[in-house]
Amino acid sequence: MTGLEPGQPGAERGRGSLPSNAPRPRLLERYRAFLPLTDATPIVSLGEGATPLVHAERLGAAWGIPNLHLKFEGMNPTGSFKDRGMVMAVAKALEEGARSIVCASTGNTSASAAAYGAAAGLEVVVVLPAGKIAAGKLLQAQAAGARVLAVEGNFDAALRIVRELAEQDEHPITLVNSVNPFRLEGQKTAAFEVCEDLARAPDILAIPVGNAGNISAYWMGFRAWHAAGRIGALPRMWGFQAEGAAPLVLGHPVEHPETFATAIRIGNPASWEKAVAARDESGGLIEAVGEDEIFDAYRDVVRFAGIFCEPASAASLAGVRKLRLAGRLDADALVVCVLTGHGLKDPDTAGRLADPLVTAAPTLPAVMEALGWHF
Repeated sequence: MTGLEPGQPGAERGRGSLPSNAPRPRLLERYRAFLPLTDATPIVSLGEGATPLVHAERLGAAWGIPNLHLKFEGMNPTGSFKDRGMVMAVAKALEEGARSIVCASTGNTSASAAAYGAAAGLEVVVVLPAGKIAAGKLLQAQAAGARVLAVEGNFDAALRIVRELAEQDEHPITLVNSVNPFRLEGQKTAAFEVCEDLARAPDILAIPVGNAGNISAYWMGFRAWHAAGRIGALPRMWGFQAEGAAPLVLGHPVEHPETFATAIRIGNPASWEKAVAARDESGGLIEAVGEDEIFDAYRDVVRFAGIFCEPASAASLAGVRKLRLAGRLDADALVVCVLTGHGLKDPDTAGRLADPLVTAAPTLPAVMEALGWHF
């Protein structure tokens, strides 16, 4: 069975649209049957989920992939996929009586934790690698009132510190990184939405890989949807890392990961084993893409599809394009690339896309001359 039967979660939504008189469903309520919720779990929400699945026809035509679709998670409340997992982690933390939450972050997790913590009335502590965070993400966490601390080291060092913080007893605090199993439970809901909007599973689900939680979560979601009889087949999971931060490709941790795609600049992924299992069980792959390949995809997706994503998001696109050019992707495959965050997260890199600003006198001839248009 590939479609949805009446009464199933998502049946009322069809291919992504809601009845005109229906309120937007809250994520945890919508997928309650597939989530570890109890009667004591508070349902919190900032309006996460229900993100667009866009058929990128012009981009797909340019790349020879006509069935290319983009799951744009940058449309979540804080601008990234992290909100799906954070709403679940914060709900369970509240159920357990938590007063404080903590996370290590390359940026998006901190923004999400700060927002959901603020909405829930929780103290939020964020530990960041010094000098390694895009400005938009850091400002989000600070604006929401999180206590932000930068440590001299990379993300892996920050994660080690917050794990130690969560284990000490003097100041009880709940860890909300993806090592918290409730994070992946929430993130798997994106796979449900993909299948609902397509009325099937894609042939390939391509996704950036940093800490490796998201590829693991999508695979959890597809397997759960398949086990429930909602789809007849499972996709192949294609994960892509930046060449300078590719521990899963190399087979060992990277002590000093480097890439301009800051969200995936991680040298020792916390969900390493889960990601490898997702790759192997699905018959998929995890490979590396270069800095220029990521940047070219980052540029092309906004200029051909109108979607402005953050640099790390474009790793999924770069990988799919690379494999198509190498003859390793069939032209008729139905491909979904996950775009994990919004382009406004990283204004500095976005500046590299912009041409110099042209000025002109406020007259028609002057404006036409500046545009290179001639009478």
